[in-house]
Amino acid sequence: MIKDSSTLQKGQILRIEINEVNDRLPQDILELIQKEPTVELVGYKMVDGNQFGLVVKLKNGQINWFFEKELSVLM
Repeated sequence: MIKDSSTLQKGQILRIEINEVNDRLPQDILELIQKEPTVELVGYKMVDGNQFGLVVKLKNGQINWFFEKELSVLM
């Protein structure tokens, strides 16, 4: 889980925590993430009054967004 996304840089590689997203994503995206959970950070999205979403590019090129708690940083 990412606690502070302000230190992340565009292009940084992140990992989707599948257990955090399996109840909100369509089956085809879940299957893709299960095969390849690493994604590239491409930007940010305001998702409500006090939270940011992280916009990422999946391995198939599709753009999606996730909450900070649904991603982790790869070292």
